[in-house]
Amino acid sequence: MRSPRDKVIITCAVTGNLTTPEQTPHLPITPEQIADACLGAADAGAAIVHIHVRDPQTGRPSMLLDHYADVVERIRARNPELILNITTGPGGRFVPSQDDPKVAAEGTTLMPPEKRVEHIAVLRPDICTLDLNTMNSGREVVINTPGNVRRMAKVIAEAGVKPEIELFDSGDIALMHDLLADSTLKGPVLCSFVMGVRYGFQPAPETVLYARNLLPQDAEFTAIGIGKAAFTTVAQSYLAGGHVRVGLEDSVYLSRGRLARSNAEMVTKARRIVEDLGGAIATVAEARKIVGLPGHSAVSAA
Repeated sequence: MRSPRDKVIITCAVTGNLTTPEQTPHLPITPEQIADACLGAADAGAAIVHIHVRDPQTGRPSMLLDHYADVVERIRARNPELILNITTGPGGRFVPSQDDPKVAAEGTTLMPPEKRVEHIAVLRPDICTLDLNTMNSGREVVINTPGNVRRMAKVIAEAGVKPEIELFDSGDIALMHDLLADSTLKGPVLCSFVMGVRYGFQPAPETVLYARNLLPQDAEFTAIGIGKAAFTTVAQSYLAGGHVRVGLEDSVYLSRGRLARSNAEMVTKARRIVEDLGGAIATVAEARKIVGLPGHSAVSAA
């Protein structure tokens, strides 16, 4: 049994891949807005910011290296210590055609695994996500085969970047153990349970404890609640011995019927929940020690 941690890391996921401008007018879209959202979240107490980028003209998700580099450069110019966690999730979605399911339909983003981590090799952030899920996702399918995950992990390791292993169901944890056993991944692992995506882990205290108990003893974990589970999961993750994450990637509401006006506002609420339960929020320097990162960032936008 794990007790609540002495120091809790807050991660803020500021824009994500699926939240739309139609859901909230406060969603950061441009590189400047995304960078400002990250810096505001840091001022509110987040030690880690999780970054996706978008097309500034359309607001749609993007994987363009120039957008990532722009965001990183803006953040580093004003806060060189903040821990940057950049996504590698896009590029794994498949939409089968109705008449011939082996043919990709509109909305498919599936691409070679090396392409999905190209920006990580160039920008070398502190952390990047590595999704292990192959699952139904709404009406679509996300595909991360063990072979492709290993190819992505190789690029990440060669870049000197710490992977955050994203786990959407218990089978993903079994795959993580295999990747540790063959040294694709090196422990202690940093991982997260994504709860609330349809057909994956569903949010509940029992889910957090079940998933936690499948991890290696030295793993650092965060339980992430999607939608209305965002803030209840903050409490559940802390009480189970984990860290916490909030942000407009995960939910657009601060409370029932009230849109969050900013990512910083969500971090402030998450901080209050942890502190009201008796926890203390980790500084960036403390978070670097907990996660096993160098004392200063090696990121350089190229």
